[in-house]
Amino acid sequence: MLRRYFAIVVLGFWMLGLSSMESAADTPPVKLNEWDVPWDNSRPRDPFAQSEDAVWFVGQRGNYVAMLNPKDGSFKKYDLPDKALPHNLIVDSKGIVWYAGNGDSHIGRIDPASGDIERIGMPDKAARDPHTLVFDKNENIWFTVQGGNFVGHLDTDSREVRLIKVPTKGARPYGIELDSRGRPWVVEFGSHKLALIDPESFTLKEIDLPREDARPRRIAITSDDMIWYVDYADGYLGRYNPHNGMFNEWLAPGGSGARPYGLEADDEDRLWFVEFGGDPARFVGFDTRKEEFIGVTDIPSGGGVRHMHYYQPTQTIWFGTDSNTIGRIQVPVSPQLTN
Repeated sequence: MLRRYFAIVVLGFWMLGLSSMESAADTPPVKLNEWDVPWDNSRPRDPFAQSEDAVWFVGQRGNYVAMLNPKDGSFKKYDLPDKALPHNLIVDSKGIVWYAGNGDSHIGRIDPASGDIERIGMPDKAARDPHTLVFDKNENIWFTVQGGNFVGHLDTDSREVRLIKVPTKGARPYGIELDSRGRPWVVEFGSHKLALIDPESFTLKEIDLPREDARPRRIAITSDDMIWYVDYADGYLGRYNPHNGMFNEWLAPGGSGARPYGLEADDEDRLWFVEFGGDPARFVGFDTRKEEFIGVTDIPSGGGVRHMHYYQPTQTIWFGTDSNTIGRIQVPVSPQLTN
């Protein structure tokens, strides 16, 4: 009976999604800019805006961390140790850059002032591929380990690393975000599950999505602590309500082959995700209050987007593409915020 109920919810919201697709097509595209990265075929990804003139990103194939100044288009590069294969980075309030050493079982710390790089290894050799990092309120780091099947925590002062094994075999913990209570939520790309971590006890609870063939890849949390995810396998945007355990899903404008991947929320609780499955890839907006799609924008370079960062001071979302660019979209501001 429970499985049948979930199926009815999904079907109902798929029907509502048909009209949402029409309204999305009628909405003007967002303003989008891209900068060509000067190091060829380096897979620039996962940018993090530190300020209006400093946007950091990693070159996963190029084995570097770099900074773009969008005001003058200049780049500065920091080469990493061999085999680091950085996957993601974040920048703390002191300007220190922390990156996930996806190819060499570590988290790296870079002091841009000196260029010094510190390597913080994993305490278990099975945690071979740190994946995505996020700060808590104390600027300690929670992170996923996709192939190793862990969620981890790094104390950025003591450098102590603690690992939590995900119980589902091959779960591939992927995107991670914290809710208003400081609890990490994770999507399991290798399964049809979410995971919730208790930051005090370091225990992990798994929550099944309504469809067993779903493969959630990225996650966003809005101000009401709703948990949003994109299903890369079947083209859905989904919402989990942790207050009552209910799920709702909407089929993306690109349909079941949309391959939604990068996902981010802005300060008006609108969602922005990228349909990776088309050529070109394209941005899609979703108004979580009206529960409708609000626009589709092609990415000029065509390349797919893997992870994004919202920078509130300029109301911009930053992204890297597989076409070797760093990009920015300017999210529209609601009229009532400008009056």
